[in-house]
This record gives sequence, structure tokens and C-alpha cells, in this order.
Amino acid sequence: MCSRNRLAKRQASGRHHAADAQALPWAADTTGMTLAVRVTPRASRTEILGIHPQADGRPALAIRVASPPVDGAANEVLVAFLAKQLGVAKSAINLRSGATGRVKVFRIEGDGRALMERLEERSRS
Repeated sequence: MCSRNRLAKRQASGRHHAADAQALPWAADTTGMTLAVRVTPRASRTEILGIHPQADGRPALAIRVASPPVDGAANEVLVAFLAKQLGVAKSAINLRSGATGRVKVFRIEGDGRALMERLEERSRS
């Protein structure tokens, strides 16, 4: 109840953030960001579909990958795709969880604010 009142006050004062309206699948800090991704392998092309809710309600960045999930090939293509989209080296992207699942969590090293801005831009288009 208390947090709902605070949100209402921020909205009334114009001090609310976009994150209040929609949960995002990434969190940035001073050394980089953490990103939740839902991957669909064997697509016709590799592309970002946008932000989609998972079954548990948490958001994930939906990405289609044009590679089969065999021997980590889809993970390698996904890391290369993320590196290109975010303008970082592949070595700056570390898979934290979900190596064999569709939902994966990545840690991306770099300027958190700049990474977040690039990701917001790419997820809208």
C-alpha cells in the first residue's frame, strides 16, 4: 500500500520513470548491465522481437536466432549478435545462466547507461 501511494505521488508530480510503467529485462550499473533474453532458435533470421513477458510475468528481451540449438551454436550466434547490436566485444558478454534453456541471463561489461540506451533503441525498432 505504501509503495502504491509513493508511485501515485511521483506520477502526480511528474517524477515517475518509464520503468514504473513497464518492467524492463535489463538492469544497468556503473560496470555494465544484466540482461534477460528469451531465445527462439532455428529462425529464418537473427533479430530482436521486443520485450515479452515470461510465463512467470518477468520480462525478457525476445530474440530469434538463425542457428539450431546444437553444441552451443545458438548461444555463440546470440553472443555475437548482442555484441554487434550493443557495440561491445564478444568477450564483454558473459552467459550467467540458461546455457541449455530458452531463457538466458547475460552480464555485459561496459558503460551501463550507454548499453541501456542502445538496447532501448534496438528493442523499439
